[in-house]
Amino acid sequence: MFADTNIKMMLTAFMTKRKHLSKRPSTERGKEGPRKDGALWIYGIHAVTAAAANPRRRCLRIIASAQGGHGVETRLAEAAEACATERPAPEIRDRLELDRILPRDAVHQGAAALVTPLPETTLEDVLRNAEGQKNAVVVILDQVVDPRNVGAVLRSAAAFGALAVIVQDRHSPEATALMAKAAAGAMETMPLVRVTNLARAMSALKHSEFWCIGMAPQADKTIGEAGLGGRLALVFGSEGSGLRRLTAETCDLLVRVPITSAVESLNLSNAVAIALYELRRD
Repeated sequence: MFADTNIKMMLTAFMTKRKHLSKRPSTERGKEGPRKDGALWIYGIHAVTAAAANPRRRCLRIIASAQGGHGVETRLAEAAEACATERPAPEIRDRLELDRILPRDAVHQGAAALVTPLPETTLEDVLRNAEGQKNAVVVILDQVVDPRNVGAVLRSAAAFGALAVIVQDRHSPEATALMAKAAAGAMETMPLVRVTNLARAMSALKHSEFWCIGMAPQADKTIGEAGLGGRLALVFGSEGSGLRRLTAETCDLLVRVPITSAVESLNLSNAVAIALYELRRD
């Protein structure tokens, strides 16, 4: 009898606790990638500030953490005010609320924004922008699938004045929050151009007087030794397999980044940064 009473009390306590928990607000984290309406959350102080300042980007919400340091609220407000496009006032929210909105482990630095995709930039747009330029550089990525790598490449391309980063549509990541965070604001200024066929895009660049230079570790010459100049399209393969055969064959020349035998290869974004620096230095 005593045991039965204890069991009933335990069951009652369990059901009461379960009912109480079911009434709590959901703490499910946000998911990476766009929502059904195309909007997506981006985060990180540089990514969000750049988005707020970019008149080509539509911002639906801008959030600053009440516990954010480094003047997050002020920086977001100044970026929004400086933009020619109307912006919502930054919402001040508790950090825990921000954590619930964003994906788990998102390093948001106290800043997030709900944004719609940027207008598409086409290869034809890039070629028009190159008209009249004796020296111009674009970066081509051959089946690079890591959004953080692509984001870091956007950052390097912006730092060294490239016209665009070109990827194949079917084998490249979407412009997600991870990419925006890695780009540290460069996704707002550096066009990410998606093409259906990489070889045809390279042919179009050649027709517009670009030399297609493939980066391959087995190449005889380094990028510095090749004495490159004029209009250039630097073509990089994935970190695993490098350039595909057709892509390499479509290149006018293969060169390599000068590294020692201590390592087999560099991280992709590091190789891009070094190659772009070499061209800018020359």
